[in-house]
Amino acid sequence: MNREALILGVGATPFGRHLDRSAGDLVGQAAHEALRDAGLTPADVGAVFHATVSQKAIDGQHMIPGQVALRPHGFAGVPVVNVENACAGGATALWLAIAHVRAGLSDVALAVGVDKLVCADPAQGLAVFDGAMDIAHREETLAALAALTEPLPPELSVDGDRSVFTEIYASLARAHMQRFGTTEAHLAAVSAKNHAHSVHNPRAHFRRAFTAQEILAARRVAWPLTVPMCSPVSDGAAAVVVTRADFTRDESALAVLSSVLLSGTDRAADDAGRHIGRRAALAAYEKAGIGPQDVDVAEVHDATAFGEIQQVENLGFCPIGDGGPWSASGAGALGGTVPVNPSGGLESRGHPVSATGLAQVFELVTQRAAGRASARSPTRASPSPRTAAASTESRRRWPP
Repeated sequence: MNREALILGVGATPFGRHLDRSAGDLVGQAAHEALRDAGLTPADVGAVFHATVSQKAIDGQHMIPGQVALRPHGFAGVPVVNVENACAGGATALWLAIAHVRAGLSDVALAVGVDKLVCADPAQGLAVFDGAMDIAHREETLAALAALTEPLPPELSVDGDRSVFTEIYASLARAHMQRFGTTEAHLAAVSAKNHAHSVHNPRAHFRRAFTAQEILAARRVAWPLTVPMCSPVSDGAAAVVVTRADFTRDESALAVLSSVLLSGTDRAADDAGRHIGRRAALAAYEKAGIGPQDVDVAEVHDATAFGEIQQVENLGFCPIGDGGPWSASGAGALGGTVPVNPSGGLESRGHPVSATGLAQVFELVTQRAAGRASARSPTRASPSPRTAAASTESRRRWPP
């Protein structure tokens, strides 16, 4: 039996403000789009892995959110596993679906992620993010981050509601600036590139281009971050159909070379080599038998512009500390060395937390499928069809 895992279909709703739609409505749309893309029906699905945060935190559906959301859409009776893993929720659901079909437990598994974070009271949506850290040691964690750099002068401080994670990203960005010379202009270059990409993505929350100067002049959230450098609070859903090589002869199905899930470790803040993103990248490359030189296009978690700078370093596209200049050079833009976030990234595509990882896979599959990405916009440059997240041709090892 060939238990190689394949991605057979993908689906995603537009991300944005969907005050008139329920989480179940959104996830049903994404799930059925993915199944249509795969040429399947709900009856073909052997298991569903459902990720959400908002159904619990905002709707109060603390138990069986997946069963409640999916039953009206034809998934009655199928095993449903509920997943909560913060911003990695959707990617974790996919990791489980891949493991499920590789184990031979089902021919087909469906990974879905959904969140509705746009609320009448914006503070309620932002409060969801407070639970994505060790709340018993919240103040100690924030104090340790603040201690990474000198205190901000009063003229750079900001009052008003914002996510605790904006403060965390801002602290990490300031430390990176102090250690490596990263600048506000580097951050603005990342943000301008992602907003430019989003113009051609009809599913993006925001589809407006910004110049770097406009981004730098925008309202400050937490120095050095301005509003366009940060992901919006969004609603949306995404889904991915996973199967085995012995189940389908569809030549458009994409092989999963590796799928890695890790958790954080205790480390010094300046120990970049043990960052969870770096460790995951090394493990994924090793399992796939490739290296960063083989990657043609990438989707990374840019909850803020600094997040992208950090992740292109972790992925080995440039040396640690060089993410700012590398990004400002245009290397991550469409037509550059390694296009990063052709979807527009979290900064403009949006960030309905549990749907984000699956939406990234949706984009990579769309880019990989010849003609589908270019059909979205005649002016949108598509990366080479050789590689999406990783190459299937080269077996070089990295690091050497």
